[in-house]
Amino acid sequence: MQKFICAFATASTLLLSANAHASNQDNWKTMSNIGSYGLVATAFLLPTYHHDWQGLEQAAWSVGSTSAVTLVGKNTIHAERPDKSDDDSFPSGHTANAFAAATTLYRRYGWEVGVPAYTVATLVGVGRVEAEKHYWRDVLAGAAIGTIAGWYFTDAFDDNVQLVPWAQSDGGGVMVTWRW
Repeated sequence: MQKFICAFATASTLLLSANAHASNQDNWKTMSNIGSYGLVATAFLLPTYHHDWQGLEQAAWSVGSTSAVTLVGKNTIHAERPDKSDDDSFPSGHTANAFAAATTLYRRYGWEVGVPAYTVATLVGVGRVEAEKHYWRDVLAGAAIGTIAGWYFTDAFDDNVQLVPWAQSDGGGVMVTWRW
């Protein structure tokens, strides 16, 4: 587990460094694709590695339901993308899946995995806006959909440290609580 945490933290750092050099929309798009698909893959591979079949099933439900809700949203709400490429802007599927995976990883494996996972998920959301694929409202809706699905479908292994996202009209953040 320790090796995975180190590898995941290193991957997150590399994505953040890539972000520092991402000067155009294509770089942001590529970085957000890698972050989103990487988190989803990690949400499936980590439980498989640990023979945590219940965790694998919960990841499938979290990501699967998130994908379904975003697909319905995109086909129901025809919002044009900022780059005017199509009318599938709302909500952001990349961000939704990234936050569903990050929440599942956090709930299942604790804050040591959750913090880098949420960092990458947040970077995915920023990348979708910077690549002009989504507006902030699309990204925030996607993050909410993914987070809610992750919390609903995933049981916690260790809940001594809790990361609780919050939002209000003038901002948002993450509250950290520790039970001892």
